[in-house]
Amino acid sequence: MIVSGWGRYPKIDSNVSRPHTRKEISKLLAIGQTIARGSGRAYGDSAINPINTMEMRWFDQFAGFDPAAGVLTVNAGVQLREITKVFVPRGWWLPVTPGTSFATVGGSIASDVHGKNHHLVGTFGEHVKEIEIMLGNGEIVTASASQYADLFYSTCGGMGLTGVILSAKIQLAPVKSGLVKQKTIKASNLEELFELFEENADVPYSVAWVDCLAPERELGRSVLLLGDHAKKGGVQIDSRQRFKIPIDAPGFLLNRWSIKAFNSLYYSKAKQGDEKLVGLFDYFYPLDKIDNWNRMYGHSGFIQYQFVIPKQNGADNMRKLLGRIAYLGEGSFLAVIKLFGGENDNLLSFPFSGYTLALDFKVSQKTIDLLNVLDELVIDMGGRIYLTKDARMTSNTFRRTYPRWETFESVRQKYGAIGKFSSAQSVRLGLL
Repeated sequence: MIVSGWGRYPKIDSNVSRPHTRKEISKLLAIGQTIARGSGRAYGDSAINPINTMEMRWFDQFAGFDPAAGVLTVNAGVQLREITKVFVPRGWWLPVTPGTSFATVGGSIASDVHGKNHHLVGTFGEHVKEIEIMLGNGEIVTASASQYADLFYSTCGGMGLTGVILSAKIQLAPVKSGLVKQKTIKASNLEELFELFEENADVPYSVAWVDCLAPERELGRSVLLLGDHAKKGGVQIDSRQRFKIPIDAPGFLLNRWSIKAFNSLYYSKAKQGDEKLVGLFDYFYPLDKIDNWNRMYGHSGFIQYQFVIPKQNGADNMRKLLGRIAYLGEGSFLAVIKLFGGENDNLLSFPFSGYTLALDFKVSQKTIDLLNVLDELVIDMGGRIYLTKDARMTSNTFRRTYPRWETFESVRQKYGAIGKFSSAQSVRLGLL
């Protein structure tokens, strides 16, 4: 069948298997190559194998919870939205969450996802106590920072290429409410935005929408949304999807002019200094309210491009990148900047201390050409590109920006993963 990531590009023909038991997974591994796939929320081709793609959504059970320590044991196919709905009313919350609640635990570990609080608490993998993994020979091991440590640090962020994640123990964080205190601050340009990020570095959550098509003097004008968990207001969770896109939108609807109009409207409507309580899903997962929002980009799909660059000369370098995007006439309907903290020990983890920008582009040759240009600029600035969003990075770019890739490959060799676990992405990146 034809499968794709959330960006719907590229589309690949693959045999899709849906094992229900560990024994069935073991039998699939005995047949040949595969890759595990959760909810299909990775944007590109990192969770697709042209031979066999193994969907793990049947492994969606909670396995145990220690209420004294806040440690949750959960199978890999459980979505983050289910953890949120069950445990926020009990006073516990995910310490790190990406921008969608539909991601699974296994996918969150494999991508070592980050959230709006990376500058303070790091990535998802840094809150995972142990992982149960099925190796290529069918053996099941439990990896942590103290046992099978090399496998643990390769699996967190390893894009599913070390083995099949079966379950994990995760440290949850205490909360008192299902509401978030949100404050809106408008920035007139990138320099002002980066100053605001640093001034508010002690605020738990921060994310900025940025206008990537603003006039040069206002390039990077932004709306910064700061957040912190409310101390009261109830623990009710509203996870409803309020809108639906039933069909693919015509490709011509999203263009430079419609994006410019949207950006101007969004910026003008934002209220400087506005403070209010919003629902947890509204703050962390705004796009989850729209069912099938990826259809906005039409049948051909879209590419989400996310990079991180160092703090040094951060504003100047981000201005150069946004300037190139504007000069070449490309616009992004969704463009967000976040502040990152330090790098961790996971071999292929994406974040390091700096600023990250995520952009969405309709698929076209013009887009591919633009991203090739941006790749070289990001590399020259000492940055890297996020594997979970990637759909077209070259092997050369990968090796130049992920310096621990050879160590990663040696760990895969040690645990029999090479020749068993691969994806369309890993082949493209030159991983064996």
